[in-house]
Amino acid sequence: MENYKVVLMYDAEYKGYVVDVPELPGCMSQGKTVDSAMKNVKEAIIGWLEAEDKKGTRKKTRISSVLVGEVAV
Repeated sequence: MENYKVVLMYDAEYKGYVVDVPELPGCMSQGKTVDSAMKNVKEAIIGWLEAEDKKGTRKKTRISSVLVGEVAV
């Protein structure tokens, strides 16, 4: 089992949560609750990994550190 860092953000327009997986480019999901968003992103990660394995292009990438912040514009 591999662990992946995810970024969970509330989207007011969607009225739910969007989850991004920085280690897996383009891998993201969403859900109306935190629990559903996390469940959905697990499925997205599995699908992303399966697609990369099938193409033979899967690379092991690891993010060594994460900075979480906020920017007001």
